[in-house]
Amino acid sequence: MAERTLRGARLGGQSFEDERGIEFAARQQVGYACPQGHEFTVPMSVEADIPANWECPKCGAVALNVDGILPEEKAEKPARTHWDMLLERRSIPELEDILTERLELLRGGEIGPAHLHRAKGKRKTKV
Repeated sequence: MAERTLRGARLGGQSFEDERGIEFAARQQVGYACPQGHEFTVPMSVEADIPANWECPKCGAVALNVDGILPEEKAEKPARTHWDMLLERRSIPELEDILTERLELLRGGEIGPAHLHRAKGKRKTKV
């Protein structure tokens, strides 16, 4: 008999519980206004932290709270450049030493593209 009671019911789509004896959480209506002139309210719990902005359901723009709650300013970190990250690993004197060493190798033909190297011992002399 129990198997037949579930036959034809949309499981998970509909609750068979009634709302008797259930105490709902206290709610409040929070108003928002978007730059396009749309005004709307969102039901929220009394205990919830009210966000300063909300997406407008009509146009998708960022709507601000009508009660004057301002968005918090986010502390932006300055962008780290390659130079900044390099200075975290090496000091200026170390970098100067590495540069001098690499320039000597490059000028000596030990590193770098082949078309930049001078052929050693194959100099033509004019007679």
